[in-house]
Amino acid sequence: MKRLAGLSTLALTISATSGCGWLWGDDGYFRDRGSDYLQAHQVAPMQVPADVQLRPVEPLLPIPHQIADARVTGEYEVPRPQKLVVTIEESEFSLQTSEDARWLVAMRAPSQVWSAARQFFTDNGFQIAEDRPQTGEFTTAWQTPDQIAPALVRELGLQQNETRVRVRVEPGVQRNTSEIYLLSVQRPAGSTADVSWPERAVNQELDRVLLDELQANLTRSVEKGDSVSLLAERDFDAPSRVSLIEAAGSHPVLQLDTDFNRAWSSVGRALEASDIRVDDLDRSQGIYYVNLAEGAENPDDEPGFFSRLFGGGADKEEIEARAERYQVRLGEADGTVRVTLVEDVDTPAPADVARRVLNMLKDNLG
Repeated sequence: MKRLAGLSTLALTISATSGCGWLWGDDGYFRDRGSDYLQAHQVAPMQVPADVQLRPVEPLLPIPHQIADARVTGEYEVPRPQKLVVTIEESEFSLQTSEDARWLVAMRAPSQVWSAARQFFTDNGFQIAEDRPQTGEFTTAWQTPDQIAPALVRELGLQQNETRVRVRVEPGVQRNTSEIYLLSVQRPAGSTADVSWPERAVNQELDRVLLDELQANLTRSVEKGDSVSLLAERDFDAPSRVSLIEAAGSHPVLQLDTDFNRAWSSVGRALEASDIRVDDLDRSQGIYYVNLAEGAENPDDEPGFFSRLFGGGADKEEIEARAERYQVRLGEADGTVRVTLVEDVDTPAPADVARRVLNMLKDNLG
């Protein structure tokens, strides 16, 4: 311990003497080297033998072009680096997997996805045997490999068996999203056996490749800006029958002959078509929270010049003062879905208001 203290004292004493310029001075070992690059000068390029092949190398740290004279002295402000432009490409179609299932998630309304998925199969030689847009399903006929597009046959690795495919499009968890499920079955060529649909995939590899090809096709269609048939979109989730029930002494009820998923999707589309503002929604409870005093909200609309100039549109207090808030409620009953308009869970809306709103929905559901 005494030896360590002695060495420390000796080091301090040596550093304090004037004869240690080599250690701390401008030419010393411990000096500020922050401006050394200003003394750099250009040298002649390196010469290599003529028989040696030279590959150009880009400098990792090039000298900024803003430095006009390397002999400049004094303070110099190093220019800030330019911001990196990062481009993130997010596909509207993504594959999801679980232990025993695989499906496609689309950031599009089910009506648009159903029409585009159907088009993919018909373009590749499949014939549609069953078409049920109200339930979001279609089924192909039994197809031999020579009836299917050769490029798709190669991707699928089909042999001589006949193949049949069932596609189901369901509304996603979020509004205006979809989930696409696909299932295939096969039988020997020439067979007339009736093969039932299994609960789980039998040929997982075939289903996987088909789903991959469908995803790639949908992505290309979006990139090319292909339009979607409005007629097919309208027919997709339209209930087979819509009726307005007005029993004596009761409030009007809109009855839809369809399942809840289709009803939820079609009512949301009908609200938008009826120019009714949806402030919030709760799919698990089957509720659309609407404001009848405002039109449907369009995310593409921007405030006009005077709106931006004088505060960006109507004041929130003004909107709240004229608000007419109601709930459009969907409930399942006896294999149908019933739609009602209420103020809250215990208070029905005035009959004339409910009749007016439900009639608008009825006109836009057909």
